Amino acid sequence: MSEDKQTRCGFVALIGAPNAGKSTLMNAIVGAKLSIVTHKVQTTRAIVRGIAMAGDSQIIFVDTPGIFQPRRRLDRAMVTTAWGGAADADVVCLLVDAQRGLDEGNEAILEKLSATNQKKILILNKIDTVKREVLLDMAQSINARLRFEDTFMVSALTGSGVDDLLKHLGQLLPEGPWLYPEDQISDAPLRALAAEITREKLFLRLHDELPYESTVETTAWTTMNNGSARIEQTIYVTREGQKKIVIGKGGETIKAISMAARKEIAAMAEAPVHLFLFVKVRENWSDDPERYREMGLDFPHEKR
Repeated sequence: MSEDKQTRCGFVALIGAPNAGKSTLMNAIVGAKLSIVTHKVQTTRAIVRGIAMAGDSQIIFVDTPGIFQPRRRLDRAMVTTAWGGAADADVVCLLVDAQRGLDEGNEAILEKLSATNQKKILILNKIDTVKREVLLDMAQSINARLRFEDTFMVSALTGSGVDDLLKHLGQLLPEGPWLYPEDQISDAPLRALAAEITREKLFLRLHDELPYESTVETTAWTTMNNGSARIEQTIYVTREGQKKIVIGKGGETIKAISMAARKEIAAMAEAPVHLFLFVKVRENWSDDPERYREMGLDFPHEKR
């Protein structure tokens, strides 16, 4: 990099309702799976950072948990984390599912977003599923409630409009040196990303049979002499009956989860992987402050 080249660097927060497509968009931008994607709402729990280059700009994307009306302690921690990610960013992007439009959830986000001072960008996602005139009306209606610097229409799934969005965001960032090497795509350790991949496979395989409180931790990662990795992970559930569901008849379910996860973890680690999964019951883990620290969440104390 020549010394006379003026670089930019900054943080861009992706916020929105659950399943708006934040994780899919960030994965499309960085060209790799950093945030897991399932049809289960509130899949993203903690803040995940993805790093992308746009010309001479380094953009650090912050994928936040979906913002929704919290009911449980874990919900409150996730929503607090999402707004914290927005408060610390240089630019805030509100991602709206074009199929849902300006519903009650997005109305509440707009109201709270109006109190923030950062530059704001509106992104209408899933535009390939909605007619153009509907999209234009939606953009106008949302901008009438809160003035955004710009509005972009994208399809995170197909990549349509993503390059234009990336280029524009790069120009909005403050001048300054890059914080990461040019080829780095995340600041998350491999252990954490591997655990998230297994959690995704767990949810995709079991759908609604398993509550979303289930979690995965990478407990051991050993690099062998031949360059392969021996990884041990524990799937934590809250009841004995859920443990049986995860293991499946004759261990069939956990084998399928392990195979699917091992393939993606190996691609991410760029090495052969031997994955060993264990299932344990950990009752009331969502009331344990230590578990929140491991996920990068602040433990919310009960309201009095």
